[in-house]
Amino acid sequence: MTEARGARVWLSIAVVLVLWASAFAGIKAGLTAYGPGQVALLRFGTASLVLAVYALVAHMRMPARRDLPRLVVAGITGITIYHVALNYGEVKVSAGAASLLIAAGPVFTALMSVAFLGERLRWIGWLGIAISFAGVALISFGEGGGFTFEPAALLVLLSAVSTSVYFIVSKEPLSRYSALEMTSYAIWLGTIPMLVFLPGLVSQMAVAPAPATLAVIYLGVFPGAVAYVLWSYALARMPASLLSTFLYLSPALAILIAWIWIGEVPEALTLVGGALAVAGVVVVNTRGSGAQRKARVEAMAEEPEP
Repeated sequence: MTEARGARVWLSIAVVLVLWASAFAGIKAGLTAYGPGQVALLRFGTASLVLAVYALVAHMRMPARRDLPRLVVAGITGITIYHVALNYGEVKVSAGAASLLIAAGPVFTALMSVAFLGERLRWIGWLGIAISFAGVALISFGEGGGFTFEPAALLVLLSAVSTSVYFIVSKEPLSRYSALEMTSYAIWLGTIPMLVFLPGLVSQMAVAPAPATLAVIYLGVFPGAVAYVLWSYALARMPASLLSTFLYLSPALAILIAWIWIGEVPEALTLVGGALAVAGVVVVNTRGSGAQRKARVEAMAEEPEP
């Protein structure tokens, strides 16, 4: 990477981490007046509108027909499933715990990279996966109050799996489309299934307090449209499995933002489980793939400017 290009990529990653970390508290703020599905629809309806205005002004090209199946999968997994499941999970799971569970996403990305991209994990990588899942279990129990399992944590875990699928399927189209185009297609296609929540959204908006509505609109513009564009920009210039490792920095920011924004303090067991989950992710993504990781880093450094 050239120095200027490298600086743009790192800045994009930093901004995304802060915006996505703030989303967990923002969802909690929105859920005070809206249902989980309505939060998702209002958020990505807003993001879709912002991106549609830009698309009209910039005369954005339409995607090729041959790419539509992959783009639909990206939209359904990365937008519809991820955000609807996360919102329903956050009805019972704290914002900080949700961010810790989502931080397990790189483990799923690593497993999918093994299955679909031909990458390999060493024994220490599999150990890291076991450690991470032990941490996930502790978070699930911590959110249930002591050692009572909280089923809603499984919905947040589903979000982590779905976003890993999004990272994998988005990589190939990003060789033909810009970050803005790829993000727009995914968000538009992922928002369409959410229209099932439209009748409830109309009635809830009529009585929702302004702070809750503004929180969800913020989610649509910044953690939604802006962050997804920046993430796609970085994903086009860095391997998916390597880029996803930066997500383990998000929980610390999310817990801090949730404390400041909504006064949420995580349970001790949740923090212990989060530390284990993040430690497992670090092991998988720094020690687990050996020479393959070195090759990916070298490829990233040598990749020409698109």
